[in-house]
Amino acid sequence: MKIRKSKKALALLLAGTCLAGCAATALADEQTAFAPNILEEKAVEPNPYMGSKDTAIHNDPYGTDVITSVQSLGIYPEVNYGEEPTSYNATPNAFFDDDGLAVCTYLSGFAIKDLSMDTVEILGSFIPAQHDEESYNIQTPYSFCDSEGNVVCPTSHGHVMIMQTKDEDGNVLEVFEKLLDVDIVSEAVAALGDDIDTNLLSIIYDYDGNLWFVSGGFRKNPEYSDDGFVGYLSRAYIDAVLAGEEADLTENTFFLRLTEGENAENGIASCPSGVVILTNKSCYLFTANESGGVETNWKVDYESEDKSPLEGSEVTGIGLAWGGGSSPTLTNDLVLFTDNCYPVNLIAVSMETGEVVATTAVLDSLTGIEQVSVENSIIAYSSSEELTSVVVCNWFGAGNSGLNDPDADSSIQTYENIYDANWMAEGNEYISPGVERIDVIQDGDAYRMEVVWTREDIRDTSMLKLSTATGYLYGYWQNLETGYWCYYVLDFDTGETVLEVPVSDDATFNNMAVGMIADVSGNALYAPTNAKILLRLQDRFVYLPNHTDVEVDLDQTERIPLSAEEFAEVSGTEETPVSYLHTAVVDALDEDNVIAFRVNGISGVEAGGLCLFVMDSDGNLLHADEDCWEIKTEDGKVVAAEEEMDADTLYEIHVTVQDQSDFDQSEDEGTIRISVILAAE
Repeated sequence: MKIRKSKKALALLLAGTCLAGCAATALADEQTAFAPNILEEKAVEPNPYMGSKDTAIHNDPYGTDVITSVQSLGIYPEVNYGEEPTSYNATPNAFFDDDGLAVCTYLSGFAIKDLSMDTVEILGSFIPAQHDEESYNIQTPYSFCDSEGNVVCPTSHGHVMIMQTKDEDGNVLEVFEKLLDVDIVSEAVAALGDDIDTNLLSIIYDYDGNLWFVSGGFRKNPEYSDDGFVGYLSRAYIDAVLAGEEADLTENTFFLRLTEGENAENGIASCPSGVVILTNKSCYLFTANESGGVETNWKVDYESEDKSPLEGSEVTGIGLAWGGGSSPTLTNDLVLFTDNCYPVNLIAVSMETGEVVATTAVLDSLTGIEQVSVENSIIAYSSSEELTSVVVCNWFGAGNSGLNDPDADSSIQTYENIYDANWMAEGNEYISPGVERIDVIQDGDAYRMEVVWTREDIRDTSMLKLSTATGYLYGYWQNLETGYWCYYVLDFDTGETVLEVPVSDDATFNNMAVGMIADVSGNALYAPTNAKILLRLQDRFVYLPNHTDVEVDLDQTERIPLSAEEFAEVSGTEETPVSYLHTAVVDALDEDNVIAFRVNGISGVEAGGLCLFVMDSDGNLLHADEDCWEIKTEDGKVVAAEEEMDADTLYEIHVTVQDQSDFDQSEDEGTIRISVILAAE
C-alpha cells in the first residue's frame, strides 16, 4: 500500500479558477464538526426481489430518497475528486448492488465503476453500440439491482433486460452478459395497437417478482401525446428464462392502455400492496390479478396547469413535467405526490383505499412572485404510522422551453434537449428557489399537514438526501452571493445550514440536474459536474498522530451505524454502542502503530463507563484491553474517567495495534485494517 503524503484537497487549477483547494482546506483547518442526531430506521418493507443497498436512484422500492449511510459531520471535511476522461460527463447517477459496487450510467450503456479513484475506473460495462447491432440506450436512471446482484434495465428501443455483472466468484465481468432480453414495446403494440406511446420509461419489481413497466417521458401534454400503457412481465416467465427453459412471452405479458394522452413522466414505486404509478393525469395502485392481468386497485385524478416563465422573470426555462414532477413516494400507509397547479399541492393518499386523506399548498409563502414545480423526487421519512416528514424542492426553470412544442421529443435523452441552456451555462439564478419540510401527522383516523420550515434562498438541483445515520439533509448547489458551487448540510429539524463547503465558481461545476450519490461506505458523498469531474465530500475522521506527514487514504475508511441488536449479535455482549463502527486501512509504520479516530455525539455517560470493541478477521467484536486505547481531546489531553462526555465535543480514540495481530483484519504484511466501536457498559 502506498504511503500518501499530506496534500490539499482539490489543489488543481482549472481555467484560472481554484477548485476550492484553498476553500475546502480552510474549512478543514478550522473545526466545523456537528453532532449526529441519529434517526430511527426508515419504515420500508424490503422487496425480496430487489437489492438491499440503495438499489435504485431513489434508494429503495418506496422511492424515499432516505439513506442509511453516514455522511459528513463536518469533521475536518475535504472535497476530493475523480476525473472521467472516457465518459460524456461525470457519472450522472448511480445505485448499488449488495456488495456495495456502484452501478452507473456510462456512454449509451452502464458500468460498474470505482468512483474513489483520481481517474474514475471502469471495472466492467455493457455498451450497446459495441455489443448489439441495434442502436439504443440503456435507461440507467430507471434501472435497479435485483437480489442476485443483476442489473434490471429498460432501454430506449422498448426492451427490458436483465444483465449479469459478476461471475460466480463475485468478480466483475469485463463485459456484462444478458440473461434476459424482452421486446416489451412490440408485445404492447400487438396487444393494444400501434397508436400508443412506445417510449418505455421506467420499471420495477412488485413484491411477487413481476416486472412492471410504464411508457412516457418528460413534459407529456395530454393534448398532443399518444396514449401510454402500463403492464408487467410475469415472474413465471422470468424464472423460466433464467433457468434456461422455454416460455410463451405473449401469455406472460399483460397490458393496460391508459386514457387519452396519459403517460408517466417519472419512476415507479412498489410496496407489499402493489405498484404505484403517477401519470400526467392520475395516480394509481396496480396489482397483478390471479388470472393474469393488470388490476386497478384505485385511481386518484389530480389537476395540472400549463406553466411558462413570467414576464420579466430571470428564469427562461420551464418545469420538466406536465403533471406531478416527482416520482411517487410511499410509506407503509400513504402515497405522497405533488400536483402541478397554482399553487402546487402536496397530496397524501391512503394506500388501502385510494382516498385523499390530506393536502396542503407547498412553497406558497415565497417572497415575491415565484413559480413552483416540484421536479426532483420528494423525500418522505417515516419511522411510524403517526408521523411522516416530507421535504419538497422547487425546480421551476430547469426544463428546456422547447419541450412545450407539440412536436417535441422528450425521449431524446440529451441535456441540450431536456434542460434550459441558460441554466446549464450560467447557473442557478435561472431556476426558482424554495425548499420546504411538511409533516404529515396522523391523529386517530384523520391526517393533517403542517409546514415545519421553509428556505427561500435555496435553489437546489441536487436531489437532496436525508441520512438517518446522521439526521441531516445533504445537497449541492450554487451560492448566488459568492457564485461558488458548494456542498451543503442542513439541520433536518430546523432547515438551518450547518455546513457549507465551497467547491468552485466555474460555471461548469453545475451538477447537471442529477442526483448526488451517497456511497454506502459512510464517508463519500459524490456530486457530478459538467466539468467531467466527480466530486466527493469526505470527513478526515482518522489520522496517524505519530506520523502527521502521512495521510490516511479516506477512500479506505468507513463509518457504519450498528443497532443495539446488530452490536449484540457480533459482540455477544449487552453493552450499548455509542459510536459508529469506524474502519481504516493504514500502513504499518511502527512496531506499535497508533491510529486516532475522531468521534462526537457521545453524551450521558462518563468516560470511565466506555469500553472499546475491535473487530477481528472473522467479523466478531472483541473487548480491547484498556492498555491499548484511550480517549483524548483534540489538544492531546487524556479524558479523565470521571469526566462526563459531551455530545458537541470532538474526541479522539487512540488505538495501538500491531501488524498481523488479532485486531488486524488485513492478511497483507505491512498493511493494517482495523475496525473499532465505542460502547457503554
